[in-house]
Amino acid sequence: MKIYLVGGAVRDKLLGRPVHERDWVVVGADEPHMRELGFTPVGKDFPVFLHPDTGDEYALARTERKSGHGYGGFTVHASSDVTLEQDLLRRDLTINAMAESDQGELVDPYGGRADLEARLLRHVSPAFAEDPLRILRVARFKARYHHLGFTIADETMALMRQMVNQGEVQHLVAERVWKEVSRALTEPDPDVFFRVLRDCGALKILLPELERLFGVPQPAIHHPEIDTGEHVMLALRAAPPQLPVRFAVLLHDLGKGVTPEEILPSHRGHERAGLPLVREVCRRWRAPKELTALATGVCEYHLHCHKAFELRPQTLMKLLRALDALRRPERFEQFLLACESDARGRKGLQDRPYPQVDYLRAVREAACGVSPKELMEQGYEGAALGKALDRARVRAIAKVKESYPNA
Repeated sequence: MKIYLVGGAVRDKLLGRPVHERDWVVVGADEPHMRELGFTPVGKDFPVFLHPDTGDEYALARTERKSGHGYGGFTVHASSDVTLEQDLLRRDLTINAMAESDQGELVDPYGGRADLEARLLRHVSPAFAEDPLRILRVARFKARYHHLGFTIADETMALMRQMVNQGEVQHLVAERVWKEVSRALTEPDPDVFFRVLRDCGALKILLPELERLFGVPQPAIHHPEIDTGEHVMLALRAAPPQLPVRFAVLLHDLGKGVTPEEILPSHRGHERAGLPLVREVCRRWRAPKELTALATGVCEYHLHCHKAFELRPQTLMKLLRALDALRRPERFEQFLLACESDARGRKGLQDRPYPQVDYLRAVREAACGVSPKELMEQGYEGAALGKALDRARVRAIAKVKESYPNA
């Protein structure tokens, strides 16, 4: 029995990047042998075991044969006679098909190290085409390593396009798509992920609502980049690396894709028009409820944030209530960050000041400073208490508005 460090740990070690997870492949063993050594089986589809001391994942060397559609359509063969080279051959990219022995020796049968040095994302073998999830993985690795100069090999991109044309992407299940999308949104260049999907034709299948935005014009006075799809990509690039914020930014302008042609480049009412589209994407990908709530809030109210200084105190109070800002300060902060990303995701305006964020923080703080207890001591209760509380909060917000010259 021999044990090898494989995959991302080997890749990142060679790149000089920190290694956070370690995966191991066991050659020359079978399941009874692993159990005898104290390993705990955890894999449903693949022979994976947890180390009795470290908890690291150890997988038996295996081969796979395509037996159906999608990510799970494989018959797995794992036994003591499967070699390391056979195991590495089934992996997606050459840079992920390297191993390291317990003596520190690099095992690189498919040129992964040379591709690392060439900054190239290249598939290992034609078996790549058997798993459509690999299209998303390649796009995600491009988003991760784009700033290091990585490119996708022409033959790999051609194979990805072929897979899309053959309909394989349509067999991906929601959970797997969401896992890749959510991980990609936290990479250094999240917009690159969606650009790759668009280049190979997968975006129009996985997220047609976003694909539709490319080529849709916007008023140049507000959007020097003109193209709505390009604006969303710039906004993603401007957003902080927080999944909820970037997910909301990704979906905030979907309504512009259904604007009637006769009113273009204006997009009156695109916020409300986008709401059913945002909800449909969240449903299709089974996004968490918290992320759905933030995404719909940003979609519906991002123009309120941009025009915050123009809003009356009563309208500002309605905005706080609609966003549940008093009870959910973290979500409100994410709302502000998403709106700021939207404002700065415009050609040449990446560093523009956006004082609305500090203003709305002050508005929320003033509203939170109103004490229900004091009103209750004055005899208010029930519905009357709620109305009195709203009036007091509006007065507090009005004082903030008076102190801001822009307002």
